[in-house]
Amino acid sequence: MEIELNNLVKTYQKASAPGSVYAVRGISLRIPSNTIFGIIGKSGAGKSTLVRLVSLLERPDSGEVRFGGERVDNLSDRDLIARRRRLGMIFQNFNLFSSRNAAQNIAYPLEICGTPKAKIRARVAELLEVVGLADRAASPVSTLSGGQKQRIAIARALANSPDILFCDEATSALDPQTTLSILNLIREIQKKMSLTVVMITHQMEVVRDACRYVAVVNDGTLVESGSVEDIFMRPQSEVTKGFLAHLPQNAADGAERMVRWSNGGGKYTLRFYGTQTDEPVISNLAHRFGIAFNIRAAGVQLLSENKVGTLVMDFDGSADDVGKAIAYLRGQGIAVEKEADA
Repeated sequence: MEIELNNLVKTYQKASAPGSVYAVRGISLRIPSNTIFGIIGKSGAGKSTLVRLVSLLERPDSGEVRFGGERVDNLSDRDLIARRRRLGMIFQNFNLFSSRNAAQNIAYPLEICGTPKAKIRARVAELLEVVGLADRAASPVSTLSGGQKQRIAIARALANSPDILFCDEATSALDPQTTLSILNLIREIQKKMSLTVVMITHQMEVVRDACRYVAVVNDGTLVESGSVEDIFMRPQSEVTKGFLAHLPQNAADGAERMVRWSNGGGKYTLRFYGTQTDEPVISNLAHRFGIAFNIRAAGVQLLSENKVGTLVMDFDGSADDVGKAIAYLRGQGIAVEKEADA
């Protein structure tokens, strides 16, 4: 199910003073069907308001929300409730009923829709298998780990066979290894059920590990969007570059961040994609143009379908030779960023 946002605007009244606060400022965005799309921003950037608009929990002040070409933000209250039932939502804090066991939590959305009991039992059993907790059906919520609670929350979100699944900071309360297992589960479910998944997060590692496309929001505006590979290779905004600069390494690598062994220098940042990360590009460059280099930091990020390598470095040579070397790198498809004062 494709999602299209056209010039969305949402304001809130200030509690302490007269006037309005713009939470979303004219955002237009296309989210392709059958993929995992990330929306990332810092706290207060407007991403939570944006997802409330897209998931039909609130109406925009102006603009349009379309699902599969059909406008849905202006539906009647009755039609809006019916459309919401075809959306799944996963939250940071699980939002499970402590008075119900695992199976009963999954059954809840089916019960309120009036689904026959036999169909509920069959669907709950199916979903417990999907999330890998078939043996925990009768378990009280209090006995489940954080990762198990989120798996039950995922199963509950899928109960009514939604065509769109929203994940609002769904892994923020989990440790890195559990986060990775939940992201892998979401990826498997997305492929199996051909869902459109929208992930709202402030963690670029979630985008890296799960998403195919990403939009970066800041101060209620869309600052850039595109494939995850493009954003990692050629970030355009300072906000995105800040996210990438503080990006932890993949959880499976056991490292906390890109390795930097020199706090000085680093006039150039090079980004390699795919098989380029396995090639002796810099060594070849030095031989070809007769310039020296000093690597200040380096790391490789494993994306959901490929990998991006990053080098922070300096070149030592004549301005003409360095210019030729940079042109050569860019001609090889390697992104090269130069500090403004370099």
